[in-house]
Amino acid sequence: MNDQARGTVGQSGETALERYYRFHAPVYDLTRWTFLFGRSGILRKVAAKGSPCRILEVGCGTGRNLAELGRLFPSARITGLDRSLDMLERAKKRINPMGGRIELVRQGYNGPIFPSSNFDLVLFSYSLTMFNPGFEVAIEAASRELAPDGRVAVVDFHDSTCPGFERWMGLNHVRVNGQLRPILREHFAPLHDELRQAYGGIWRYLLFLGRKS
Repeated sequence: MNDQARGTVGQSGETALERYYRFHAPVYDLTRWTFLFGRSGILRKVAAKGSPCRILEVGCGTGRNLAELGRLFPSARITGLDRSLDMLERAKKRINPMGGRIELVRQGYNGPIFPSSNFDLVLFSYSLTMFNPGFEVAIEAASRELAPDGRVAVVDFHDSTCPGFERWMGLNHVRVNGQLRPILREHFAPLHDELRQAYGGIWRYLLFLGRKS
């Protein structure tokens, strides 16, 4: 595992998100399926458009998507990026059966991961709404790192009609006021651009697949 942690740190040496996920990592997979909708759906939409050879997931967490990407694209080289060591330790165990074609990197995302990155796909799965500030920088970095005609895939929270839910998500480092869709459309030509309701409309989530402009 490449251990290059970046970001603003406190006296403990951890970022706020690292501290958050240190406590949430043990229960992440047991709880997040109840509200992180559309993760498999966006991967199916990627697969319907072709087979990427080099894939980057930004904010890979416990490796749930990495394992699914490995099964969908058995010839692909895959990189999983995350800032939380606790989450990456769980990802490492999950991807072990797939051998060495999935690499884990511990750092933030605001520029090239490797000296000459040309990814065919960059995936953001419920990560961009936690980059506050920084989601614009991450989207621009993905645009630069993609190969010509490369794709970006995003599944994430969009907005909410419930102020209480929005406040609660803010306490969990998540911003839900529709900020992602406009900048994604600026940088990528949409191939799929959809909003879906969750729990009767308490919030909406975004499924976006775009081609590098």
